[in-house]
Amino acid sequence: MSDVDLGRAVSHALRHEPWLYELELDEEGWAPVDQLIAALREKDGDWEAVDRAALERMIATGAKRRHEFDGDRIRALYGHSVPGRIHCRQATPPARLFHETAPETWVEIQAHGLLPMGRQFVHLSVDRETATSVGRRKSPDPTILAIDARAAASAGTAFYEGNELVWLADCIPARFIAPEE
Repeated sequence: MSDVDLGRAVSHALRHEPWLYELELDEEGWAPVDQLIAALREKDGDWEAVDRAALERMIATGAKRRHEFDGDRIRALYGHSVPGRIHCRQATPPARLFHETAPETWVEIQAHGLLPMGRQFVHLSVDRETATSVGRRKSPDPTILAIDARAAASAGTAFYEGNELVWLADCIPARFIAPEE
């Protein structure tokens, strides 16, 4: 069992299809750790040895902080596509944030802004390097967009901190987006 594979399974359970694991997330996306462990153990023979220590190691060694513990609860920090709305605490964003997209999508973004598509929130990166890294998963040459987060927040756009590298927003109006040069 690799930490990467465990991270994928936990993300699937906590972000996308908790009902397949018989988990019920609360309004902030939390699930009981013991229920997640029991569900993973029942789901597949590969996860029979999963315990809290394995989850803690997966979180500690992950390249990106995607999950967190709070006592006997665990949740995904961002990336949810579950029905309903995960409540996040609104926060003041940095002055600039970045978003990656396939070059052909830029025309659509210019017209409609950034929308969450199949997720609950638009995902934004704190720096160009992170945005480029994320973008390369979808396109070999992603278009990097700069977001005037300070102006967008002043105009009423809500921002939420996902982790130290990822910020979330409900949507970003087109007037606050420009291609990064």
